[in-house]
Amino acid sequence: MLSRRAFHRQLTAAALTCIPALGSRACAGRTGRKLPAGRYVDVHTHLGQTWNTKDPLTAEALLRWMDAHEVAQAVVLPLVSPEASSYPLTTEFVLAETRPHRDRLVPFCSIDPRTSVEGGHKALVEMLSRYIDAGAKGFGEHKPGVEIDSPLNLALFAACAEVKLPILFHLDNQRNLDAPGLPGLAKVLEAVPGANFIAHGPGWWASISGNVTQADLGGYPRGEVAPGGAIDALFDMYPNLYGDLSAGSGANAIQRDEKSGREFLLRRADRLMFGTDFLAPDQEVPQFELFDELDLPEEVQAAIFRDNARRLLGLKT
Repeated sequence: MLSRRAFHRQLTAAALTCIPALGSRACAGRTGRKLPAGRYVDVHTHLGQTWNTKDPLTAEALLRWMDAHEVAQAVVLPLVSPEASSYPLTTEFVLAETRPHRDRLVPFCSIDPRTSVEGGHKALVEMLSRYIDAGAKGFGEHKPGVEIDSPLNLALFAACAEVKLPILFHLDNQRNLDAPGLPGLAKVLEAVPGANFIAHGPGWWASISGNVTQADLGGYPRGEVAPGGAIDALFDMYPNLYGDLSAGSGANAIQRDEKSGREFLLRRADRLMFGTDFLAPDQEVPQFELFDELDLPEEVQAAIFRDNARRLLGLKT
């Protein structure tokens, strides 16, 4: 017998054959059907070539992958900091690549905090406003090689707060650096209460456990999750903080202690968002099978898989 997901993939693959070069969007246009709503909104994908060891990903390939995995909409993130990727993926590139597919591909914008900007806060607000006018729904992936609570970051976050752009950031021992317990992130959240932050990366997800070391913030620690993790503490203190479950770091945080991981998802269903960090053709993504295995209640699935992201980003179905 085929599993539900295998059946869906076969069905989607058959549908894509009607016009292979254009994918299911063209098929839907021919038959008059609307695209399926899908189970997921993916808050973390990339287009183009990120790493020198990966192949480029086109918008058409991303859309076909989304169809095969029941992803209704996907956030597409630029990468502009030199520490973020092998090749820069500019905001302008992301806006151009997503423009024909804005019903499904949601562009974010990004500015490195070390960028030369004349005019201070007002100039940053003006730059971000131009990106919003062009369609940007959020800011990130923010991935510079500075301290998370660097004055440069705080200035940029304040500008994002003014224009109401949610900030998706990566935290580890190379980008947006912090210490065990995430005191730098706490300082940011205290200083910029008007911005919504979406946390991602090894340093963030290692902090689900209370016994993290500095080395853990740069990796994928295994074993049982100890009480007293910084994530729960920060969620309790700051209502403007959310978690992006993408990449190996997000999957590892839940898989390393599956009982604790499932309880965390149930406990924090209103603060978590589904994501994959899909960025290259044929990439293996653990999130789909993981969430199938966890058998979460329908209301928790709805919140984490799509509703939280749509609400925070103001997305239309």
